Amino acid sequence: MEFRQLSYFVAVVEAGTITEASRRVHVAQPALTRQIRLLEEDLGTRLLDRHARGVRLTMAGRALYEEALLLLDQRSQIKARLTALGSGRTGTLRLGITVAHLWVPEVVRMMGQYRAQYPGVAFEVFPLLSSPQLERLSEGTLDAGVVYLDGPDYPGLDTLPLKHDSLVLALPESSPWAKFPPQCLADLQQEDFVWGFRSASPMYYDRMLSHFKRLGFAPRVVQYGADNITILSMVAAGLGFAIVTSASRHHPLPGVRFIRLPELDRCDMPLWLAWRHGNDSPTLCNLIEQVQAELSSGA
Repeated sequence: MEFRQLSYFVAVVEAGTITEASRRVHVAQPALTRQIRLLEEDLGTRLLDRHARGVRLTMAGRALYEEALLLLDQRSQIKARLTALGSGRTGTLRLGITVAHLWVPEVVRMMGQYRAQYPGVAFEVFPLLSSPQLERLSEGTLDAGVVYLDGPDYPGLDTLPLKHDSLVLALPESSPWAKFPPQCLADLQQEDFVWGFRSASPMYYDRMLSHFKRLGFAPRVVQYGADNITILSMVAAGLGFAIVTSASRHHPLPGVRFIRLPELDRCDMPLWLAWRHGNDSPTLCNLIEQVQAELSSGA
């Protein structure tokens, strides 16, 4: 018993005659008649009684007609669902984002455009620092990540550039420096700083310290925070100054003042969309195509 034969059978029942059914399904009448006979032979029972005006269902035919409608409907649903999965219109996309960039316009636009184009995809967003993201990308528990990398070449990953970020000074609004901003990092040699742990994002940490070493600046670190939000909360509490990504300004916190310095502007902190090499998830492929189109358009 084939789905094709069932669809022909349903067409004959609903048309009432072999002649009319052959027109509906665009199959020659002898071929259609043959398929119905093959179906009856396969099932070992007569399904239709032929008469001058057309056909009439037997008891077995009535039972098959009801089941055939259900089977054909389920087949259509399964086919549509698999087609949607295969094209990335449904499914799940697991995306990691560095905590400081959850509100960055480029990242917000990327997520918003994806959601608008693929509303049937379950978008799971995980606010994670770069190091945990890289671990989860390697494990396959994230499809893509928005991470800091020194460059496009990272073992086991493919990448696309998202944004060229830099650094910015964050200090308590109660500090005298908030009214009379420093002109260079050397002005801050005697100030206390809140810093992040290297383990959270080694490449980001090392890139930043290398830049300071070239400038001859060594911050006096007295406190540590797990991520940018924690660090900025400690700055707001007056525990010290911090140097964070300029993207942090997109999520201002009460009590924190951000100050740009030319020396910090020159420290390029590239942000990348990264995914595990060989991951052929349709939902991921659609995200990659979207970002590539954005880059090509120069948006």
